[in-house]
Amino acid sequence: MEERTTKNPLWTRDFTIITLGTVVSMFGNSMAGFAMSLMVLDYTGSTVLYAIYLMTYTVPQLIVPIISGALLDRFSRKKMIYTLDYFMGALYLFVGIMMTTGWFSFPIFALFTLTMGTVSSIYMVAYDSFYPLLITEGNYSKAYSIASVLETMSMMMVPVATFLYNHFGIAPLMFVNAVCFIIAATLESMIRKEEDYIDKQKKSIEGENMGRLGRMVTDIKEGFMYLASEKGLLAVAIYFFFSAMAGGASNVICLPYYKSNFENGEYLVQLVFGMAFIGRAVGGYFHYRRKLPTKFKYYIAIGVYVIIGVFEGLYLYVPVGTAMKLAFIVGIGGVTSYTIRISSTQSYVPDEKKGRFNGAFQVLSTSGTLVAELLAGALATHFDERAVLLAFELLAVCSALIIIGGNKKYVKPLYNREM
Repeated sequence: MEERTTKNPLWTRDFTIITLGTVVSMFGNSMAGFAMSLMVLDYTGSTVLYAIYLMTYTVPQLIVPIISGALLDRFSRKKMIYTLDYFMGALYLFVGIMMTTGWFSFPIFALFTLTMGTVSSIYMVAYDSFYPLLITEGNYSKAYSIASVLETMSMMMVPVATFLYNHFGIAPLMFVNAVCFIIAATLESMIRKEEDYIDKQKKSIEGENMGRLGRMVTDIKEGFMYLASEKGLLAVAIYFFFSAMAGGASNVICLPYYKSNFENGEYLVQLVFGMAFIGRAVGGYFHYRRKLPTKFKYYIAIGVYVIIGVFEGLYLYVPVGTAMKLAFIVGIGGVTSYTIRISSTQSYVPDEKKGRFNGAFQVLSTSGTLVAELLAGALATHFDERAVLLAFELLAVCSALIIIGGNKKYVKPLYNREM
């Protein structure tokens, strides 16, 4: 295993600030997000309505990332990040106040979720495109292992969210999330990084006789043309469409299955997926301390894709204790997959094209999630939920072997790079 050596420090002032802001917002959002899922299930008692609720969050991510990706390559990603965090803080505060009255309307709550999904889809493109600019050369894998560990740690707040929701309701969690967003936005506004890509983009369109709408349409086309021209990036993006389908099916099926088949099922599902989070933390620490052998990254990635699909497909067929063990291995594999994929792509794509690439990538991934949420939710009402989940997971396994394995010529050089 390669030792991690670099002359450039990772923990610069800006990287420390973005990390602290991410920690605060992730912790608040993980609590509120899971509690909202429990609330929808409690009020509706319907897997179909639960799938619709998830869909309202996902639908905006089919269109918004394409538009925002094009715009964010020409405007400040930093300003967009902290502005959206302030907005989300205010929105959660308002909804929290409404919830204190005992109010709940599924259509209106779905509209609120649609708004959250729209803002989140813009935010993620901005964040994914700005975050790499704060990483010093040679530290990509290390930085993204930290990001994965932080995401994992935030999910450890889910049991806390369940306890608070069951005893105090949803409103207090909405207030906590509002405060977290405001703190994160304040921290993010203190970042000093200059966004040099903006000047590059302005120079590239000097003298053009094109309106803003025409320029945006052209930028969107250029984003997809760039993705299509890079065979390795395209193969990875298409595979993650199918991987996202497996994730979408899991989102719709697992929580309702445990709640309907086990007493205190909402806690059991946390035990299973909690082990996945612990696995991600262990894997993230490993990637922070060590570098994977560069020449084996491609083969490691394919192996991980297969293991994740098979093990996740077996979750509902095995006893809870066995599912927890499988989930732990999946967690280690998940952070490995994430670190290889995102460090490779973000270090490869030029700064001035990151917004458009991330927008296109997010649209493909979201499309997979949405298709699976709708399809799995419908199929689960007619077929065994376990078989439905297994089918989606095996589809992801086949896509890894066919798409990633079949495009070895292009994906291997992309993954097997020093970063």
